[in-house]
Amino acid sequence: MRASTDRILTTHVGSLQTPEYTDPVKFNEMTDSQLRSAVHQVVREQKDARVDILDEGELTKGGIWVTYVHERFGGFEPIDAQEAPLLPTAQDWLDFPDYYKNSRRPRGAQDLACTGPITYKGQRQLQRSIDLLAEALGDTPRSDAFLTSTAPLSLEPGRRNDYYKTPEEFLYAIADAIRVEYRAIVDAGFLLQVDDAWLAALWDRIGHGMGLERYRQFCAVRVEALNYALQGIPADRVRYHLCWGSWPGPHSRDIPMKDIVDLMLKVNARAYLFEAANGRHEHEYVVWNDVELPDDKILVPGVISHCTPVVEHPELIAERLLRFARIVGRERVMAGTDCGLGVRTNPQVALAKLKSMADGAAIASRKLW
Repeated sequence: MRASTDRILTTHVGSLQTPEYTDPVKFNEMTDSQLRSAVHQVVREQKDARVDILDEGELTKGGIWVTYVHERFGGFEPIDAQEAPLLPTAQDWLDFPDYYKNSRRPRGAQDLACTGPITYKGQRQLQRSIDLLAEALGDTPRSDAFLTSTAPLSLEPGRRNDYYKTPEEFLYAIADAIRVEYRAIVDAGFLLQVDDAWLAALWDRIGHGMGLERYRQFCAVRVEALNYALQGIPADRVRYHLCWGSWPGPHSRDIPMKDIVDLMLKVNARAYLFEAANGRHEHEYVVWNDVELPDDKILVPGVISHCTPVVEHPELIAERLLRFARIVGRERVMAGTDCGLGVRTNPQVALAKLKSMADGAAIASRKLW
């Protein structure tokens, strides 16, 4: 994994879209030739926007970061989510009922029950992702590209255990299954990005009732399960993405970064991607004044946000990057996004944001070097 040795490098969290496929339903209707064309387009657009470390926009996963795995796991059966919800209502929804009254579960969401041994059966779909990204990269090395997968913790919500004797057995069965995907991505020469939005976002669902100490213990067990799934994969091939769910809303109950930053750093990864551009978390860069970042680790703070269509000014992006570089060192900072731009941001706006990010990184680089 490259570091910012002579300038601030740029990347993003993963999800992007092409104008033709802004509706998630249309993802599933794409022919192979249409998907190939879309992947080539989104890779070309990232290159044009001067994104250094890129992906296929998660187009090969239908653009939905967690439900894609439904068809890649064996051992589950669907259950009625309305009759048997597996997660309590978020505190944010209870605090702002007027705001959320017309909101619905995300399209594609589905509750499942584990009724047999969990297996990984997504080899064909995963190989398609690998092949399409490799083809679209052209002269860009695979080491400058990533494919996303999901942490065991973020695969638990919405999946009820009706088969394994204990929650721990269920958790590690998920880890054993998803590690097949981790290994295949790395063996193909790409960087592996592990998405783990639920580590922070579950606080809003279950953490308040548990209390901070118990919730941290809950998360620590699942970080151990993730590291178990990552065994044998060098840390410098792994990026870990943590966010606060990033649904559109007030986010007034988000757990503070200071309460989970040590858990994040326990993940066997080299780079850590997290929200740092939106109004709920931008101030938290000061946390790194008190956290000792290991010398071999890289921070990828979000410097553009999916929460607003406003295209951030390059000077603001540069200032956001300089805040981190002044604390942890310029070589250990990379420019990133708060969360995926694909589902939440108009494709034209998303591309403008990526270009502004590259301009801001260039400004920060001139000041740092």
